[in-house]
Amino acid sequence: MDRNKMSYRVSQFLIFAGPATLLFVGTVIVPLIYGFYLTFTSWDGVSKNKPIVGLDNYVAAFADKIYWQSMGRTIFYSVFSVIFINILAFALAYLVTMEVTVRQKDKNGKKTVMNRGIWGQNFFRAGFFVPNLIGGIVLGYVWQFVFKRALVSLGNAITQGNVPSLLATSGGAMFCLILVSVWQYAGYMMLIYVAGFMSVPEDLKEAALIDGCTPAQAMKNVTIPLMRSSFVQCLFLSITRCFVIYDVNLSLTDGDPFGSSVLAAMHVYNQAFTYKNYGLGQAEALILFVVCAIIGITQVYIGKKGEVAA
Repeated sequence: MDRNKMSYRVSQFLIFAGPATLLFVGTVIVPLIYGFYLTFTSWDGVSKNKPIVGLDNYVAAFADKIYWQSMGRTIFYSVFSVIFINILAFALAYLVTMEVTVRQKDKNGKKTVMNRGIWGQNFFRAGFFVPNLIGGIVLGYVWQFVFKRALVSLGNAITQGNVPSLLATSGGAMFCLILVSVWQYAGYMMLIYVAGFMSVPEDLKEAALIDGCTPAQAMKNVTIPLMRSSFVQCLFLSITRCFVIYDVNLSLTDGDPFGSSVLAAMHVYNQAFTYKNYGLGQAEALILFVVCAIIGITQVYIGKKGEVAA
């Protein structure tokens, strides 16, 4: 069979990429187009009729103060979560990839010096990743028990008084959301930073040390610039995950107290499925999607541009 023929290429595409393409179109492209269509209707989610209302839903979305307040909370939450997630992930990756110098004797009794990883390195790598394997709903309820019951009981026992739960105040609820997100995602980002550390050639770091750099200077001027792609991926993933977080928000705070911890994704869900304003909910979801896309594209463009320069 002539491999240059179009029929051969099409058949190979259908065999290897056809099922994945159909699955992607059916689960992503079609719902996206249908959701975009719903933004021009006033559908209540039940009726068979979907009256066309033009751009009214977009006008209502831009005039929805509660939506923009939730968007502001999402930005606040994302900024602090992304910073702490990446700082902790980078520190954990450094600790589980660092090498220590060990002096020992060989079979002939001769002293040798060698570098090796710290004890239990692989165990810690797996352990830090485990929180990412737990579903957001389960994770939220577990931490809700910790904040509402365990810490309150411990505080009451220590102070002999009534210690309020952190989830009872708006500031405390936001702090809990950030803390749980950092705990959940830091292990996942750690693996990407670990891959970044392991991709830096050892001879470059040794050359920097031989030339007189301190370990901190070698880290700043050699290791970190060569890990730019790891930073780009971690920042992109953590930003997008924080902007669309819903499961932890639902199970940990449920928007309380008094709606002060409702993030954008939860507000969109409530608008569509609780208040039955599917058109308005879809319009607000599309705005959230555009915001995430702009942030992601801008961040990837800046990261790639700097990567080429490095």
